[in-house]
Amino acid sequence: MYYQTKPLNRRTFLRGIAGASLSLPFLDAMVLGSVSNTALVPIRMVCVGTGLGFVPELFFPRETGRSYELPVLLKPLARHRNGFSVFSQLDHGTEGVGGHGGVHAYLTGLLSKNSRGLPEANISLDQKAAQFVGVQTRFQSLQLASGGSDANNTLSWSSAGVALPQLANLRMINSLLFRKTDPSQIRQLKGVYTDHLSILDLVKTDADRLMRKVGERDKEKLDRYFTSVREVEKKLIQSKEWLDRPKPSVDYQLPPDADGLTFSERIPLYYDLMALALQTDSTRVITFASNDIGHDAGGLGVTRGYHQLTHHGKVESYIEELAIIERFHTTQFSRFLDLLKSVDEPNGKSLFDNTMSLLGSGMGNASSHSNKNLPLILAGGGFRHGEHKLYAKDKGRGTETRAANLFVSMLQRFGLEINQFSSSTGTLTGLELA
Repeated sequence: MYYQTKPLNRRTFLRGIAGASLSLPFLDAMVLGSVSNTALVPIRMVCVGTGLGFVPELFFPRETGRSYELPVLLKPLARHRNGFSVFSQLDHGTEGVGGHGGVHAYLTGLLSKNSRGLPEANISLDQKAAQFVGVQTRFQSLQLASGGSDANNTLSWSSAGVALPQLANLRMINSLLFRKTDPSQIRQLKGVYTDHLSILDLVKTDADRLMRKVGERDKEKLDRYFTSVREVEKKLIQSKEWLDRPKPSVDYQLPPDADGLTFSERIPLYYDLMALALQTDSTRVITFASNDIGHDAGGLGVTRGYHQLTHHGKVESYIEELAIIERFHTTQFSRFLDLLKSVDEPNGKSLFDNTMSLLGSGMGNASSHSNKNLPLILAGGGFRHGEHKLYAKDKGRGTETRAANLFVSMLQRFGLEINQFSSSTGTLTGLELA
């Protein structure tokens, strides 16, 4: 067994002529002690959301435990069966109920309008994890989407209760991650960031003065606003610090017309970039809203629009076409898990093992506008998987199990010392580390 007294720094660069440099991927030499030591191999988190959920009868298995039969929508995940868990009867209680308006509570546990007065408003699961990452990666988190979306379909929310913008343009995402920045542009960006930081310093000085002159309600509003300002400041500082560090080089090319492709042709490309972002440690936290299919259902061969199909009213022909779209979602998620499994890491595990990949929605049943019994799958991340877990739902006694309990377990696995998130009542029982 090979040991070393001091690990290579993760930020070690290969330096060549003319000052050129290239960032290294994770190497065994970066792990202190035995190459099987996991201390410096990070845990990642990916949260994928479909805005209109899944047909419950086609998503949830009828049997519980390990010997359940895969329903129609989970069959594309068959090869990963022992690497994921299916959860039934988890939701956000009355805090996350709101029909289509409740979709944005998927990763927060409560509606934004109900977050007033809370210390971290309706911060989302991914952003709580991103706070823990800090400046360790070029991007504290990435918020991606397959197309335009409004606040009701936003997955990521800041600690000030602000919906975070989502990137949809594939070429822009690829450029942010891997395209080398021209030196003149770097100098220009440094100047812009410095100017913005100076303005924020002035704003904070004025804010302290203003806070002493207003009433309690206005103080609360201002506090949320300036919390947003502080978050912007942190991201500006992070962006400025990373300007002089070279972006990773990858052997991957987007199709020239990537952003002009149909929905079904574009979705695999988002997943490709997500896997590469994790593999190169460009970020450790990603959300992906896969919900903008378009009126033609994105080239999937169905005759009706996606939203129309979700209001199927139990009409069989509608459900059959809707199943084509929803099975596409689980098929692409399964392919993403394949990508993660193909990457070996220095702790003897794969990127799949070191990444918690969540697939779900804030919508339980779009046909009835229900936000109850959310469809949720968690894959990888070092948990013991392979089961369909059914949780208690006794409304009369108030013993419903919150989806936020799952989020607490995920945040703890990510490294946070935390026992509470949103409306949680603890960690999720029955979900254990492998």
